[in-house]
Amino acid sequence: MIERNVYLSKLISSKGNGFPKIITGVRRCGKSYLLKEIFKKHLLGEGVSEDNIIIVELDDLKNVKYRNPIELDKYIRNKCNVNTINYVFIDEVQLVTTIVNPIFTNGEYVIAKEDDKDVISFVEVVLGLSREKYIDLYATGSNSKMLSSDVITEFRDKATNISLYPLSFEEFSNYKNSRSSDTVFEYMRYGGMPLAVLKDINDKKDYLKGLFETTYFKDILEHNKLEKTEALDSLCNIISEGTGQLFNSQKIADTYKSVTKDSIDKDTVKKYIDYFIDAFILREATRYDVKGNNEIGALRKYFFVDNGLRNARLNFAYDDEGQMLENMVYNELLYKGYTVNVGTFEKYEKNKNGESVRKTYEIDFVAQRGIKKYYIQVASDISNAETKARELKPFFALKDSIQKIIVINKPLEESLDLNGFTVIGIADFLLRFIK
Repeated sequence: MIERNVYLSKLISSKGNGFPKIITGVRRCGKSYLLKEIFKKHLLGEGVSEDNIIIVELDDLKNVKYRNPIELDKYIRNKCNVNTINYVFIDEVQLVTTIVNPIFTNGEYVIAKEDDKDVISFVEVVLGLSREKYIDLYATGSNSKMLSSDVITEFRDKATNISLYPLSFEEFSNYKNSRSSDTVFEYMRYGGMPLAVLKDINDKKDYLKGLFETTYFKDILEHNKLEKTEALDSLCNIISEGTGQLFNSQKIADTYKSVTKDSIDKDTVKKYIDYFIDAFILREATRYDVKGNNEIGALRKYFFVDNGLRNARLNFAYDDEGQMLENMVYNELLYKGYTVNVGTFEKYEKNKNGESVRKTYEIDFVAQRGIKKYYIQVASDISNAETKARELKPFFALKDSIQKIIVINKPLEESLDLNGFTVIGIADFLLRFIK
């Protein structure tokens, strides 16, 4: 069994809190497995009777009847023992059909139209069941009908949302029982989508490439009522190739034109990127002025929720180690609970003519969690003097006391260089340093 202890802990800590627990995340990241295998095993180990764990898999044809919200509510209430706590798991909750309140249809079940007001959906079912003291309810959901972001919106502040992501490097290395350079490279290239982790190399590639074509693009097209995939596909490739670069919508539109010889306006670019973000495929890191202590500007970096998905877009043919490392570090920092931004600051310096000029510096990441705050540069290698000087230049320009770290793709433990900057290998940084 692949362990997901961070998410299991979140489920355990929210158990019995009076709110429904909604597990969301990118498709195929293991939401159902977390609930029906890992959390169920925990409950059984705590002495909960299997009779008091009620699982409704709405994507199973035998349960199609319970896609009717009234029938689903009735079924679960009948299955529950009112004299004890019942743990109710509803898998793929978004498949519940929204109907007009039968009071207004002479008791008949009528599928609701978009502008109908008096309706009953999965939201009413989940919230209603969760109000019962003998029910502790958990649900998963996302597909082309309703993305995870939509499920979150439906419940707003009425539920506990647990966002699940593909395996982190920590989870992956624990499963592999290894932190070797080979393990780092495998994860850096193929990521942590649970089913991909269990496959051999060739099958990993086919599976990850297929996810975009048969699942993610299909979901985005259907959900947003789009007909063509060409622009969506090209934009996704541009962001894949530019992982770790600062973008805005106009810059991406210009790149799109130079690559495809076709035009796209910046508003459409923004809209399409938002589709990927809503589907939990992309995340964005905004710029942060480290001197002014505020977020600034429209430029931002985009990172894939999983390295394997990013590389699949490029047919695993674009092995820019620095970009893969940066994507990996960004995701792991978020997994460990850090707030992460792209650092930037300006400084006046003398040019070769002795004139004062304003220069802008960039730091890959400013990461903060509680009282911990780090400036982080990510590089595949700094053995070349020119590369090292470029990576460390922003650190020399800053005179504050924040710890400055350079993460490299070497099996190195934490050390200090002659300038007092922390130099650390990727595995030690991800598995120990940022814990």
